[in-house]
Amino acid sequence: MPGIIVRYVRIVDAINYRVGRFAMYLLFVLMGVLFYSSISKTFFVPSLWSLETAQFAMVAYYVLGGPYSIQLHANVRMDLFYAEWSVRKKAWFDVFTVFFLIFYLGVMFYGGWDSTSYSLKYGERSPTAWRPYLWPIKFVMMAGFFLMLLQAISELFKDIARIRGAEL
Repeated sequence: MPGIIVRYVRIVDAINYRVGRFAMYLLFVLMGVLFYSSISKTFFVPSLWSLETAQFAMVAYYVLGGPYSIQLHANVRMDLFYAEWSVRKKAWFDVFTVFFLIFYLGVMFYGGWDSTSYSLKYGERSPTAWRPYLWPIKFVMMAGFFLMLLQAISELFKDIARIRGAEL
């Protein structure tokens, strides 16, 4: 494989590894916010911000952890036939199917770009009583989609290398 592709795969994998490891800790943020929410509802005045903050933390956890999940091959696969295939046959199948993922992520990124720019331009806020601005979580979602797109391309390069009998 050309050196630029090897560098691309290494850089993207390194970035998504670090972002994914960071995203794992967002689960503790989510648990803390939900714990505070349940305590405040039980003993004090319920807070307006806690459940929506928990939703934002969950979105960030899910979207920023997605590229790391793809990198570890921890995403869901239909293993009825796939598990019995050779490494080369799996790589051929993955090369074919990754284009659907790349198309999907491209559409999601494009939609996220439009939605985020709208939020920034018009100061879009949540319709809840707390009314936080929505652009920060939309920006996080766009970053996650972009990183997933980069990771999907990285996986495409790795599968092409496997077909050729090499590993990246």
